[in-house]
Amino acid sequence: MKVKAAVVKAPGQAWEIEEVELGDPVSGEVQVRLAASGLCHSDEHLRTGASPLPFYPALGGHEGAGVVTKVGPGVASVEEGDHVVLAFIPACGRCPSCAKGLQNICDEGAGLLTGQAISDKTYRVTLNDEPVIQMCLLGTFSPYVTVNEASVIKIEKDIPLDKAALLGCGVATGWGSATAIGGAKVGDTVVVVGVGGVGINSVQGAASAGARFVIAIDPVEFKRDKAKEFGATHTFASLEEALPVIGEITWGKMADVTVITVGEIHGDIIQPALSATGKGGQVVVVGMGHYADSQVTLSLFELTLLQKRLQGAIFGGVGPRSQIPKLLDHYRSGALKLDELVTKTYKLEEINEGYADMLEGKNLRGMIVYTEDDY
Repeated sequence: MKVKAAVVKAPGQAWEIEEVELGDPVSGEVQVRLAASGLCHSDEHLRTGASPLPFYPALGGHEGAGVVTKVGPGVASVEEGDHVVLAFIPACGRCPSCAKGLQNICDEGAGLLTGQAISDKTYRVTLNDEPVIQMCLLGTFSPYVTVNEASVIKIEKDIPLDKAALLGCGVATGWGSATAIGGAKVGDTVVVVGVGGVGINSVQGAASAGARFVIAIDPVEFKRDKAKEFGATHTFASLEEALPVIGEITWGKMADVTVITVGEIHGDIIQPALSATGKGGQVVVVGMGHYADSQVTLSLFELTLLQKRLQGAIFGGVGPRSQIPKLLDHYRSGALKLDELVTKTYKLEEINEGYADMLEGKNLRGMIVYTEDDY
């Protein structure tokens, strides 16, 4: 079927709306009619070339939810009419990582930026008969997607789909980075560096876990103000400004957990984050940088003698099949804010405006909402 899609044709170019050909599901796949797609910074990395692709064009988008419209042979977990969230990390349930309970680093994730479908290593999207890479094997910047069953999480139908879409990346990643892999608990001091679509959920996750102090750091005043609404007890424009206050309020112990959720990470942020973290504490690195950037500033003396930990995290350290339903239960109970996360919605044709707003710090999360005109 022919569908419109936002694609980027070369690194550094703007998103363009094109009519692409979307293939039907083969064995193990489903087709989904999407309600909405989040505008995540990771797709900006795709556009700029900071994330490596084997070729262009690429169809962006990896944060979506919708209704199953077609089911390929062998699919057992969903059927037509089911409501689903698309997880940007597939969870096959069979590989060694999944078998160890590490579905968030499922071996199928190795193909996220190849565009090659899990089922047969071909492509489901083409433009002028040439293959198009689907971001994270999803490509939610199109009202319809054909994806593998491993990327689909069935949800109950009482959740608004435009809110459920946020669980596919930003909410689950931010919340888990503070609470699961970060291990924030009652009485802790948690520092969150970067309060965008991911970091704001680290803030509310830490607050929900019972942290005594939740310190949000962002240069944008709007985001600092929003952080207070999501549970931040203190806000600062920079780590340098925050350090003396962290020391004062913790009686010199500093943070138990520091979560780095900046939109574009560079190696020189690691040491200030370590300095904000106390003995035996942990720095969780969530933000993405350029794939070729390997330079980090780090005091090995401090790392060793104060027994600090530096930990990478993807999808918040928790598998999507367990995290997404759990967080939706939090939403039902009022413990998780979803409605308040979306600052502004856009049409697909306004995608470049949406990313300009993100880069200017105007949004916590921008979102493309699809209407009948898109299908």
